[in-house]
Amino acid sequence: MLKNWLEFEEAYLAPWAAHSRNTIGRKYPEEECPLRTVYQRDRDRIIHCKAFRRLKHKTQVFINPEGDHFRTRLTHTLEVAQIARTISRALHLNEDLTEAIALGHDLGHTPFGHAGERALDRLTGHFRHNEQSLRLVEKLERNGRGLNLSWEVRNGILCHCGGTALPKSLEGQVVRHCDRIAYLNHDIDDAVRSGYLEYQQLPDSTLKVLGETHSQRIDTVVLDIVRESEGKPLVRMSRLIEEVLLELRDFMFANVYLHPRKTMEEKRLEQLIDFFFDHYRKHPELLPEEFQHMPLNQAVSDYIAGMTDTFALSHYAELSGYAYSPGL
Repeated sequence: MLKNWLEFEEAYLAPWAAHSRNTIGRKYPEEECPLRTVYQRDRDRIIHCKAFRRLKHKTQVFINPEGDHFRTRLTHTLEVAQIARTISRALHLNEDLTEAIALGHDLGHTPFGHAGERALDRLTGHFRHNEQSLRLVEKLERNGRGLNLSWEVRNGILCHCGGTALPKSLEGQVVRHCDRIAYLNHDIDDAVRSGYLEYQQLPDSTLKVLGETHSQRIDTVVLDIVRESEGKPLVRMSRLIEEVLLELRDFMFANVYLHPRKTMEEKRLEQLIDFFFDHYRKHPELLPEEFQHMPLNQAVSDYIAGMTDTFALSHYAELSGYAYSPGL
């Protein structure tokens, strides 16, 4: 029962954790569930929403990969949630809030990953995937009613990435760290699988400080965050680990994210987004009914952002008469 959960939180969670009974609440008040806390309900709503299901066919780094073992935006999200739950549990933070933020943080990503995000930003004048994630849960899901999530989950979703203010909750700060931990490590695996690099090319600091395997690297960073943050009202990692991760990030940009073969492919995919944007601006009557009441640019942007890679590629062939061929 709900009372038992609240009593458990009171006894188990750290004083600076987000206790469910202290939530700022939802935009639209609702009757409490007799079984679940506010954050447990938020987690469930995210898992059952349409945008979450679409993540399975959205790019993480490599576009519409043929192999079954490449990460997608969905598997990335699950890896972030798993790492974040481990840290939250060790620090006696609210695991349910952490999980809800992690599961919702990338709902607003476009097809084709950051290539799609760049294209919509250029076409509309402003597009950020974290803001689109918030827009989805507040306005677009449930036929425009939104999911009516708690303030703490919405704040964590909005502030999960660099360039934004820190999330107000420590649980949100955990997710922000874990997003970077997850993508840097799993992108190494996918880059090796794609032939962009070999494990022995990784920076010496990565191999010597973090470890030689995927699991070793994650364990090293997770244990470091727990050691640095345990018993304190903050979430941080040591200066050494922070510097090594920054060096690894720079290495990944130079050798993978900005690789000429990859950037050439992304430029071609941006042209597909340009095509859709132009097409639906000229033919707004073809947009689904739920987008008809919005300002035109917003409607077109929302519709394109919600597309999966697979739908976008097949829809482009349907509208243009040309099948997109990767790498040509």
